[in-house]
Amino acid sequence: MAWRKLLLVPLVVGMYQSAYEISSAQSPTFGVGRAPTPEQVRSWDISISPDGKELPAGKGTAVEGAQLYTQKGCAGCHGRTGSGSQAPTLIRSDGTNKNAPPCLAPCINDNNVMALHSPFATVIWDYINRGMPLGKEGSLKPDEVYALTAYLLFKNGVIQEQDVMDAQSLPKVPMPNQKGFAMPKEEWKHGTPRLSKYP
Repeated sequence: MAWRKLLLVPLVVGMYQSAYEISSAQSPTFGVGRAPTPEQVRSWDISISPDGKELPAGKGTAVEGAQLYTQKGCAGCHGRTGSGSQAPTLIRSDGTNKNAPPCLAPCINDNNVMALHSPFATVIWDYINRGMPLGKEGSLKPDEVYALTAYLLFKNGVIQEQDVMDAQSLPKVPMPNQKGFAMPKEEWKHGTPRLSKYP
């Protein structure tokens, strides 16, 4: 019986050593997946900055956006008038709907409607482009995103109904809360803390 224990010890040590050698030879991904190609990284890099330099070609108006709001099913989540439903409020209500259902967290209501609270109109375009419609994210064409953005801006009194939103005009929209936000003093550099003196 003792000889079996003696044989078992080198076997266990050998298994441990092999597992250690395999794990220490792996890349930081721990052997799962692979590094993305430069083309894949470019296709995922869809962020739109405040100056809108990444905005694609296309255009849209509030009139077109009103039709899309119905066609794309926005009203199903956000309400026919853009408020008073369980999804975040998109259009400030007139205050007559006192029996609105509870808002899903994080709750966006009349006090922080995106078209009034965002410092830049490009934020709205970016959010719609990457996150709407629910379950079909990223399926909207640039013209549709411009039109829906124009519709929300118009319905919240930020632009006129006939204003055309495109890559040139959208970043120039004077947002009501533009002075309510502070821009970073220096551009963030990869590999550095996002906040100064933050670990």
